[in-house]
Amino acid sequence: MDKIKVRFAPSPTGYMHIGNTRTAVFNWLLAKKLGGEFMLRIDDTDVLRSKPEYEAAIRDILNWLGFKWDFEARQTARMGRYDEVVAKLKAQGRVYPCYETAEELEVMRKRLMTKGLPPIYDRGALKLTAEQIAAYEKEGRRPHYRFKLLPGIIEWDDMVRGHCRYDASNLADPVIIREDGSYLYHLPSVIDDSDFGITHIIRGEDHVTNTAAQIQMFEAIGGRVPQFAHLPLLTGKEGKLSKRLGSLGVRELRAEGVEGMAICSFLAKLGTSEAIEPYYDLETLAQSLDLSKLGRSQPKFDEEELKIFNTKYVHTLPYQMVKDRIDADEEFWNAVRGNLKVVEDIKEWEKICRQSIVPQIEDKELTDLAAALLPPEPWNSETFNLWMNEVKAQSSKKGKELFHPIRKALTAQENGPELKILLPLIGREKALKRLQGQEA
Repeated sequence: MDKIKVRFAPSPTGYMHIGNTRTAVFNWLLAKKLGGEFMLRIDDTDVLRSKPEYEAAIRDILNWLGFKWDFEARQTARMGRYDEVVAKLKAQGRVYPCYETAEELEVMRKRLMTKGLPPIYDRGALKLTAEQIAAYEKEGRRPHYRFKLLPGIIEWDDMVRGHCRYDASNLADPVIIREDGSYLYHLPSVIDDSDFGITHIIRGEDHVTNTAAQIQMFEAIGGRVPQFAHLPLLTGKEGKLSKRLGSLGVRELRAEGVEGMAICSFLAKLGTSEAIEPYYDLETLAQSLDLSKLGRSQPKFDEEELKIFNTKYVHTLPYQMVKDRIDADEEFWNAVRGNLKVVEDIKEWEKICRQSIVPQIEDKELTDLAAALLPPEPWNSETFNLWMNEVKAQSSKKGKELFHPIRKALTAQENGPELKILLPLIGREKALKRLQGQEA
């Protein structure tokens, strides 16, 4: 059996969003599970919209997620190869020039739809005489080029959708080269997949009809047809794609403290029959991959659900995975992680519990009483409540009048983590000094 090879082929015309990140997740996990190779292909044929900063951002996010690639290519470096293949296909009659304008094609499309017919190109260009072509070119028209589909049934066994079957007569010959000579997605992708030996292609179900046409392209250039898996597209929680979902950048999620492995765990199980549970390394997640457990319905992606899941993930995150990112030992991490929303939140706890602060005394009589009643160690999560009950009884204060001055003395902050959890972490020596108005 040949080595498994998959590819992730982003266009550097924007930042990574949650949809194409999901495609990257499934491709990388499949390669890892099957002991194969993962290729990064930069689909930058759209020269006007492709930008170096987008490509750099894509690479940065892939690295952050933990996706290493075994080899890479970029399409703009392979134009000569595409031209070579197209020349052969033109000679074979499989690629042909068309002179209709975009407006004329739109009129044809609407006319067919009005008659209840599928909007399939009628191959009118193949009927043009040399005189008609010369007339078009004289008026300045430049041709676009289509790939000619052969009649017959196109079939494949999809790893997600099962058996797929298309009648080529119901498909329009796809445009492969624009009027300006630039390539569209279809043929360069097939040439690359064939040349680089891609064995499995995982992409969104919006590519299903593309796949039918591309199978004939693989056959026309003598390439081996890969195995396909078409993932159901994500929808928003309202059941439709929202503008926010379509543009939800992984950079923004990262900046908000969402963990890379939380994103991978969430996306890998969303829409499957499996529970969405935290995974702490990509290898273990890869071994759990089972495309047969993907449902056919479009899964609902909810950004807030991801963030709630991320909090759950942080609460169980092993110290070894964060030790290089925080200034705290394992005991401290294990004590506070259950109270964090994101890992970054630990800085607030570190500052209060481990660094010196200048307490703010707003009710000296109360904090002096609290200092006098401060119980001896050892302390636990119940110490604070028992202590406050005693202070409350002797001061006759309650609610904000009681708790606010204690918080300001112990933390120098108006709000923050629960005091009953903080107190044992601060320790008696620091707590006593702060209640007495001393920096500690």
